Amino acid sequence: MSKRDYYEILGVNRNATEQELKSSYRKLAMQYHPDRNPGNEEAEEKFKELNEAYGVLSSAESRSRYDRYGHAGVGTSAASENWANPGFSGFEDILGDLFSEVFGGNRNSRRNGAQRGSDLRYDLEISLEQAAAGYKTKISIPRLDKCETCQGSGAAPGTSPVTCTSCNGAGSVRFQQGFFSVSRTCSQCRGTGRMIASPCKTCFGQGRVEEQQDLEIKIPAGVDTGARLRLAGEGESGANGGSPGDLYVVIHVKEHELFERQGNNLYVNVQITFSQAALGAEIKVPTLDGEDSLTIPEGTQTGSIFRLKGKGIVSLQGHGRGDLFVVTTIVTPSRLTREQKRLLEQFAAIEEKQSGNAARRFGSKVKDIFS
Repeated sequence: MSKRDYYEILGVNRNATEQELKSSYRKLAMQYHPDRNPGNEEAEEKFKELNEAYGVLSSAESRSRYDRYGHAGVGTSAASENWANPGFSGFEDILGDLFSEVFGGNRNSRRNGAQRGSDLRYDLEISLEQAAAGYKTKISIPRLDKCETCQGSGAAPGTSPVTCTSCNGAGSVRFQQGFFSVSRTCSQCRGTGRMIASPCKTCFGQGRVEEQQDLEIKIPAGVDTGARLRLAGEGESGANGGSPGDLYVVIHVKEHELFERQGNNLYVNVQITFSQAALGAEIKVPTLDGEDSLTIPEGTQTGSIFRLKGKGIVSLQGHGRGDLFVVTTIVTPSRLTREQKRLLEQFAAIEEKQSGNAARRFGSKVKDIFS
């Protein structure tokens, strides 16, 4: 599992002050807010990242844990109670009533409503053979799931949450600051608008528990490094009965010892002998489906490329299959037998004689030109 660095998401350094964090978050949140980017999934994802990052770093305690231990120090959900859903939670506390006037948001309904669970990422490394043929495997995901004991309410069985007496269920309290009416998250109920008198002993009033979930996934044939598979509803459970997030499986294809992949095509280097290159030969070459035959013509040179059609990677879009390109390298033997050496010396003598005759013919032509 991996997540982006929270400081990187907010665009600040690790020594940023509280005001710098707030200022950067306000600027970016205004830029990527879903109400300003309707239908833009990328903007929504960035807004959710911002919420989660600011939810951790805006608290001195959680920021200290994050600085010391990274994401492990703040749990898998990273303040998901208040920051997992790309709504107004926390955002309005910074922008105040002006935000509601601009977007027409209903603060209380947003705070008390169900929150969508966080999306999760899982990095999966597979071999080239698995990427080419498709692959089915099981993965284990740590995530927050709905507490079965209290069914997500956070209250002990037989009891129910009650309305917060401090904010009367609004989730926020208002006070006058000069000419402005400023709203702050209710410290008693932490913005939920509800109080739990008898917390569930399983989840301690959180409504969710961290569990290890085993999932079977199917990787389609033709995937390459960077491919992202979305498993809807397999992310973390939402707070207050909200829908679960999604799980994104990011593929990483390991380098192969023989084949080099370029798109849907494969390249393999094959060594041949001098005699095979000079005389031609029928050789066996490796493919992802096993060995295949390849005809080497007479006079083949080092670096010659031959194509085996349809022996590459199947297209992920289902449009045929790539090719396998065989690159030849002529190998010079490092040690020769006595017989091999004798035959090569005879060959060399013939070459020298032919070279001498060619040189004499060339010299004769030069004389003819200048005579």
